[in-house]
Amino acid sequence: MKKFIQYIGFGIAAILVALVVAVIVLAEQDKKLETLLPIYANTASKFIPVLGMNVHYRIEGNASDSVPLVLIHGTSASLHTWDSLTLLLSSKKKIIRFDLPAFGLTGPNQENKYNADVYNIFVDSVLEKLNVKSCIVAGNSLGGSIAWHYALFNPSRVQQLILLDASGYPKKNEKGSLGFKIASMPVINNILLWVTPKFLVKKSLEGVFVDKNKINDESINRYHDLLLREGNRKAALSIFKAGFKPNPAPIKTISKPTLIIWGDQDQLINVSNAYLFNKDIKGSKLVVLQNVGHAPMEETPTKVAASIRAFLNLH
Repeated sequence: MKKFIQYIGFGIAAILVALVVAVIVLAEQDKKLETLLPIYANTASKFIPVLGMNVHYRIEGNASDSVPLVLIHGTSASLHTWDSLTLLLSSKKKIIRFDLPAFGLTGPNQENKYNADVYNIFVDSVLEKLNVKSCIVAGNSLGGSIAWHYALFNPSRVQQLILLDASGYPKKNEKGSLGFKIASMPVINNILLWVTPKFLVKKSLEGVFVDKNKINDESINRYHDLLLREGNRKAALSIFKAGFKPNPAPIKTISKPTLIIWGDQDQLINVSNAYLFNKDIKGSKLVVLQNVGHAPMEETPTKVAASIRAFLNLH
């Protein structure tokens, strides 16, 4: 028994040594905002002070549109996830998109708190500052959860709702991505504060897309660079540690016209969730895209745009 305990002790020590070596060898410094701006901000990019943050946002498309489409990205993503969809819809709609707190060029909030209440106040504050009186809100993954929570938080501002592979229900043994799995592992996930190599980003993206051709050096570099934006790793880890505790009960109270779009091969949020949303939101419309993963707006933007045009009666 004594030898067995010694073996366990040696094993734990070996693991700790390996972790320390990994941190030393693979550690990466945070990236300063000023080094990222020339790469990931463009002529449409603007910044606005909101709740102590300098929020990166873009307003594009049809300037005369009085009911803009507001696009909210998911975990570890940024407003760039909507690039292709924005190009496809900008002739008809004014499109507003922004980097959420903890992600992209916006970075962490001062209190390092991230939950539905915090994001409700954030979205409301951004739209108030941009003088948006009425809008259509769309969100993917975490952004989908934020979207439907906000539709309940301020129903007077939201006319219609679009959910793309949105979170909201308890997990059902989805495979997930490698990065998300590590980020959810107690203690070990702290390594991600220093060690977040590109190969981990690539493996995570492989769990998001069915079409691996969508994963290229440009997308890998973007996800990796913005993850390393100063403060983002700590903020993202805080989100994983706290968890966005699902409470699907309020979903049944959503009364806004709602479009649900889902990839049938989503490995992060199973397509069965699409049918739950469709059942719980009365009168909602459901579009399930074949051979598509967790980010349909990136993987098949043309089909997503067509579904949105039909839903919004854009001719």
